[in-house]
Amino acid sequence: MKRLYVFSIRTFAGPFFVTLAISMFILVMQFLWKYIDDLMGKGLSTFVILELLFYVSASLIPLALPLAVLLSSIMTIGNLTENNELTALKASGLSLYRILRPLTFSIIGIAAFTLYFSNYIIPVANLKWHSLIYDIQNTKIASLIKPGVYSRELEGYAIKVDSGKGNTFKGILIHDHTNPNEIKTIRAEQGKMFKTVNGKNLFFELKKGIVMEELSIQSPSFDPKGAIHPNKNNKRPARRSSFEVATYKIQMDGFSLKRSQDEMFADKHEMLNVFQIYHEIDSVQKNGGTTLLNFLQSYKYDHPYFQAIYFKKDSMNGGGNGLVVNSTIPKKAQRFEQLSNFEKATAIANVQSKIRRQNENLLAQAEYMKSIQHDVDSYWIEFHRKFALTYAIIVLFFVGAPLGAIVKKGGFGAPVVIAALLFMVYFVLISTGESLATSQVVSPFVGMWFASAVLTPIAILLTRAAANDSPIFDASKWKKVISRFTKKNAATLSNK
Repeated sequence: MKRLYVFSIRTFAGPFFVTLAISMFILVMQFLWKYIDDLMGKGLSTFVILELLFYVSASLIPLALPLAVLLSSIMTIGNLTENNELTALKASGLSLYRILRPLTFSIIGIAAFTLYFSNYIIPVANLKWHSLIYDIQNTKIASLIKPGVYSRELEGYAIKVDSGKGNTFKGILIHDHTNPNEIKTIRAEQGKMFKTVNGKNLFFELKKGIVMEELSIQSPSFDPKGAIHPNKNNKRPARRSSFEVATYKIQMDGFSLKRSQDEMFADKHEMLNVFQIYHEIDSVQKNGGTTLLNFLQSYKYDHPYFQAIYFKKDSMNGGGNGLVVNSTIPKKAQRFEQLSNFEKATAIANVQSKIRRQNENLLAQAEYMKSIQHDVDSYWIEFHRKFALTYAIIVLFFVGAPLGAIVKKGGFGAPVVIAALLFMVYFVLISTGESLATSQVVSPFVGMWFASAVLTPIAILLTRAAANDSPIFDASKWKKVISRFTKKNAATLSNK
């Protein structure tokens, strides 16, 4: 039996590592294709590229493992079946469950490793590669300026340099069009460019240059007879100044890098482990509850009835609440019919204004609470993702291994096709569930476990069929099942 365990694990290990490497290569290529524009033409060293790929590969391992487990399980059991080795093992009295036992323990170990990796390693890897890709994107500032060509990447500016390397340039020409009523041109023999830490401003350290400012044509003035007044308003006022050393500031509000920064750091939940996620959920819920309670109390005491009760209690206790009694307030209540027309109109206008203000406050508070709930759901999505992905590895093994025994094909032919189709179904299911959970159509638990809930019955059905050598793909069998189900429903309807 020990030899059987060693043989099964050895047979499974080869296809597993090969398919894992292929899956990782495909996913890394997808990442490079997505960020190719940010990586090309930056002069990045080989070490920086390898460091980025290392962190990205670590974050992609949990996504590649299900595909590797599915494909390798189909290939392993398919090879055993195709070579009649599985038949020989069954003939010796071993059931399929006993044959799959060593592989099952191996898959459980891989799943446990995946859970640990997802909880402790991947959050750090995500933070590392997000930070690194952000730094790489920032180097786009230095590549904005191309010698001999006007650069219009910065909104409102046209910049041209004669030559340069890195962030040092010679023959700098800057046209500033941010003010529509003014034309400003800056020339400098040389200079350096750098960006502030917050990424909002770009500075040029210029040396030996001139600044030319020219206003647009002003509207002429006319004399009482309609003729143009003989003054110089119809000319362009201008001035010219020189400098030895100057610093020119450019705001980067319209630069597209800000959008990339928001997209890269929008998801903070994937950088936390399950314990940190649970702590953050508790903190967000407490803060939301405290905010809601404060809003309800302020909304309650905004009503005159509760204000009167509060004022009465405070006055009886001898407290000074700072309230001043308005002398215009009548000593006793007045009916609306007793008011004059002016007082009625004033009262109605005051009530309408107050109701309108309260409605705006309620809508704003509702939007705030909705954002709080969305934030909590995002945390729960990431929380369930780690466990659902670990369970998916086990489920996909019990989908792939029985399929290998049923189709009786090994190698990289039919198993690759079957695994690709099944993984596509799995990916569509998990993406659909996550989208439904993100849009708050279903709870995060239902959304993230949706794929596993669909594949678990399929895995049980395939495992039982393979263990009992049932022809699950036999058309005559399915016709009998459908016929039996149809007759049963017809009998039930006739009895009713």
